[in-house]
Amino acid sequence: MSGEPTAKVVFRVPDHEGAANVETLWATPIGNDHYKLDNSPFYAYGLSWQDTVWAPFDAREGMATFQSVVTRSGHRTIRIIVDPPVSYGNASELLLQRLVAMGCSYEGATGGYISVDIPPSVDLQYVHAYLIDVDAQWEQADPPYESRFPREA
Repeated sequence: MSGEPTAKVVFRVPDHEGAANVETLWATPIGNDHYKLDNSPFYAYGLSWQDTVWAPFDAREGMATFQSVVTRSGHRTIRIIVDPPVSYGNASELLLQRLVAMGCSYEGATGGYISVDIPPSVDLQYVHAYLIDVDAQWEQADPPYESRFPREA
């Protein structure tokens, strides 16, 4: 995260049964119900760190609630499940160290579930090739796979 975000934004993330799960992300209010995201999403798709979103206050949720992305930051998000969970010196930690060496950053929801931020300066295809080469279990969250390969989705 950067600086001190002062708000949380609610994201409703549909599950496979049609219900919605809730994810909240830290954000910085910038006016007119717009917020700059200050962490990478673990469950929501189609948005990344530093994107500006429109999230008016929703009385039912009791906080700002995501409606749409206003401005894309150029960052991309992938998520990785590592096994074994990350611990000092193991293969999972080495995988993350290599991503950091490429210029990425990451946050962990648990020792085994990681959200990776890929800044605009890092070649997305290079990151993909590395993850494929090491046989990592990962998904492209932003841009979503469907938007990159609509015929295959």
